Amino acid sequence: MPRTPVPPSLSTPPPAPRFKHRLEYACFRAMAALVRALPLEAASNAMGWGWRMFAPWSSRHRRALANLQAAMPEKTEAEREAIVRAMWDNLGRVFAEEFHLKTILDEGRLELDSKFEALLPADGRFVAGAPHLGNWELASAGLVAVGQNTAGVFQRIKNPLIDAYVFGLRAPYYPGGLIAKHESAVRRLLQHARRGGAITTMVDLRDNFGLPVPFFGRPAPSSPFPAMAARRLGIPLLAGQIVRLPGVRFRASLVVIDVPRTDNVDADVAVATANLQHAIENMVRAHPEQWMWAHRRWG
Repeated sequence: MPRTPVPPSLSTPPPAPRFKHRLEYACFRAMAALVRALPLEAASNAMGWGWRMFAPWSSRHRRALANLQAAMPEKTEAEREAIVRAMWDNLGRVFAEEFHLKTILDEGRLELDSKFEALLPADGRFVAGAPHLGNWELASAGLVAVGQNTAGVFQRIKNPLIDAYVFGLRAPYYPGGLIAKHESAVRRLLQHARRGGAITTMVDLRDNFGLPVPFFGRPAPSSPFPAMAARRLGIPLLAGQIVRLPGVRFRASLVVIDVPRTDNVDADVAVATANLQHAIENMVRAHPEQWMWAHRRWG
């Protein structure tokens, strides 16, 4: 049996592992060992092929097609099928590449857009929101590469053993801390920014308690936190993306999001949230095959 990792103590501790968790973890570690043993490009190609071949048999494939049709009705049926199959290819590659993040960075496979550093504030205090596009696991790494002290939030995996292992893969790229999603996460992230750090967060998932702002022409419940943090602290709000390039290479880029600063704070947050989602939509429109169409973004 593989050695059991010790979960990090960041917020509410995960549940104690059960036999089912240990069995799942053993299978996961076996898969991880296989992927790690392969060269980066071979691992990425193999997992991309596997997901492209088998994922279309799942119900998530039908959901992805339906979401894509509603969002981009101008696409033909054949175009939608090709986009969603390419989406599965990208997701398979992301899975494999997570075990090779250090190699990707060490080999210079993540390049920064020419305007990337110029858009970052000199004091290092900002909020950056990104979509699950390309290889989003590299989003914070691009900022850390240019000296930013980033902190982020992660959603715990139900299996506490796998959760701890995956945390260990991601944590090195969040020098300010990787905080489990919890009631205290907002407070800790705001404290981090007040002390001179940057906040990074994924902003394209459905937030049942969020603001219904337009996303591909339909109301999509979206987290107001990035806009709220930028508005409250008086710091820039950025949208970032990691676009996949040929040959297991990537490009990071940033866009500045307008945050109104009027006497109506709630209205300012709502407008800034809509502005952020509009920027994310533009990123997805440019690379629809690299975004996760299968999740329930609109409900």
